[in-house]
Amino acid sequence: MARARSSRSRPRSPWRRRIVVSLQILIGLAVLALGALLIAVYVARSQLPSFEELKSSPNGQMIRVHASDGTVIVSLGPSYGEWLSYGRIPAVMRDATVAVEDRRFRQHPGVDPIGIVRSVMVRYERGRWVQGGSTITQQLARNIFLNNQKKFGRKFREWILALALERKFSKDQVLELYLNKVYYGGGAYGIDAASRKFFGHGADTLSLSEAAVIAGLVKAPSNYSPTADAEAAVGRAGVVIDQMVRNGFITAAEAAEAEPKSLHLAPEPKQNSVRYFTDWALPQLDTLIDETQAPLEVWTTLDLGMQRTADAAIRQQAPAGTQGALVSLDRDGAVRAMVGGKDYVSTNYNRATQAVRQPGSAFKLFVYLAALEAGHKPEDTVVDEPVTIDGWSPRNDSRRNSGQVSLRTAFAYSLNTVAAKLGQEVGFTTVADMARRFGITTPVNTHPSMVLGTSDVRLIDMTRAFASVANKGVAVAPYGITRVTTNGQEIYRHEVDRSHVLVAPYVAAEMTDLLQTAVNTGTGRAAQIGRPVAGKTGTTSSMKDGWFVGFASGLTTGVWMGRDNARPVAGLHGGTAPARAFAQYMKVATASRPIEQFETQVTLPEWQLEPDEESYFGAPDNGTAAVDADGNPIAPAVPGDGYDDDQAPVDVRRGSDEDGPPVQAAPPQRLDQDWLDRVTGRDGPREPSRPRPAPREGLAPPRFDQDDRPTQ
Repeated sequence: MARARSSRSRPRSPWRRRIVVSLQILIGLAVLALGALLIAVYVARSQLPSFEELKSSPNGQMIRVHASDGTVIVSLGPSYGEWLSYGRIPAVMRDATVAVEDRRFRQHPGVDPIGIVRSVMVRYERGRWVQGGSTITQQLARNIFLNNQKKFGRKFREWILALALERKFSKDQVLELYLNKVYYGGGAYGIDAASRKFFGHGADTLSLSEAAVIAGLVKAPSNYSPTADAEAAVGRAGVVIDQMVRNGFITAAEAAEAEPKSLHLAPEPKQNSVRYFTDWALPQLDTLIDETQAPLEVWTTLDLGMQRTADAAIRQQAPAGTQGALVSLDRDGAVRAMVGGKDYVSTNYNRATQAVRQPGSAFKLFVYLAALEAGHKPEDTVVDEPVTIDGWSPRNDSRRNSGQVSLRTAFAYSLNTVAAKLGQEVGFTTVADMARRFGITTPVNTHPSMVLGTSDVRLIDMTRAFASVANKGVAVAPYGITRVTTNGQEIYRHEVDRSHVLVAPYVAAEMTDLLQTAVNTGTGRAAQIGRPVAGKTGTTSSMKDGWFVGFASGLTTGVWMGRDNARPVAGLHGGTAPARAFAQYMKVATASRPIEQFETQVTLPEWQLEPDEESYFGAPDNGTAAVDADGNPIAPAVPGDGYDDDQAPVDVRRGSDEDGPPVQAAPPQRLDQDWLDRVTGRDGPREPSRPRPAPREGLAPPRFDQDDRPTQ
């Protein structure tokens, strides 16, 4: 008996005590967690809106965009069809959704433990989350109350809300809410909006194949949208139908009769070029306002008449097989027209704001601005002669050098050698700084060849720079949104900043002097519209890009044309199709505006040169394809192209001597007589006593030296 008492009084081993204590703690924690969960669920249930309130609450934000005259040009955001009660929703639509999204929908309390375990196992096997295990109720909670962040905290709140929803509403009510509020892609919320968008009729008459297509969209609306990828949509519908058979919703015979491939989709509404503008302008709302829920009315600068004219000009003038873009800015920076390509439906890539291309000689705007700011005047003379800078030797398209010319003449005929000399004089870094000062946002290199436009730019940036010159040197910032209202209350209004002066007014006036000369008698003659116009052409490597940017009557317009793959376009120069498109658009766009004279009247060059086509090696070739990393030319000499094996100029008109190489050209400062006759218009036999041409009205008379060569 003493032995028995001693056995009962013997203390338990420490490890057994630890196990018991641990179990007690775990049970206690589980009870506390369960209690906290129940409290959280019932608190959430008490705070949930009523069924009628959830029916009326929209998902997403509706945005209506207005043109400058108030016309609604596009409505964006969610579209809603008719609300269908549970009884009006076709059984095939309900069954298809349950089969593919939550086959234990009728059994679980809002959260599916089996689905959660399965998703964890898949996560362990594949090393990443592939299946979320979300039920229909969880998806409804997420769509209405939460977001799509993949964080555990959000997932836990989703579980609480899902459990609360099923404590407050029946399964049928949950499914009705889900089918009427879930997002199906293309802006469509709910099965009725999706049915009308994709099939052109209401959801109460959906067939099995149509229901399978719509049910399959929930997983990835953008990937399985019938309008974006019909093949993917059909493939996904097949998966849905297989799941319906597997879960007993339909028979194999019914599945065999379904033919998703034979479905006829409703035609997509035609979209015009205004979408290039809205795609550019609307993302700016994120920085302008904080409202993300209430419907918005957005009032913009777009002029529908100008937009139609711009669209027609690009379509009609751009060469076959090319693309074109146009941006038109009012004097305060308001975007009146924007065309990013020939057809928005086939390609929504906005070449006016996104594409970066070489501007060619249009970039000389910044070279001459830097020279004028440094003290040069349009009448100043400079020698057009061969020049080599750090091994780089630019040449004019004419293969000729004209000797002493004014800056006005050099700019009007886009003489490359003069631009190079000016860039070297003021400093290539100074030119790059001037470009950035005027709004060029892309990187600008400082190689010598940069003066000929070898740095990529955006059309909207180049147009902005020219608009700032037209604005007397005051910075112009493009904008598209004038004001925003919600529920009748104004929450944003644009204010124009006129305080940022880029260059002195006289520098801008002198630059305008050069620009209007280029249009009146230089490379931009095709841009004339019967009123004062100032502008500049640009042509790049092997005619890959054509530019014209100019202004008249307070409106600045930039035009670009070329191929997206940067392949050459035969005959494309800035002074051809782009200048013609500019003129076609501006004649209509400025028709109702008063004619405005520039502060400096146009002064034509003292004598006419052959228009330079902004060439780099004879043909328009200002691009980086013709220069190495240091800006030096790398194109090999072509026999008979006017240069010998050492790249020395030869007189190609005279050909070769019978016993030797081509004869070297005459000194560049002195023009031979054939050339002189051609550029001065004095064709035919020359007589010493021939009277000199009379000066044009308003122009200084031409002057000649003792050899009858024109002088400055």
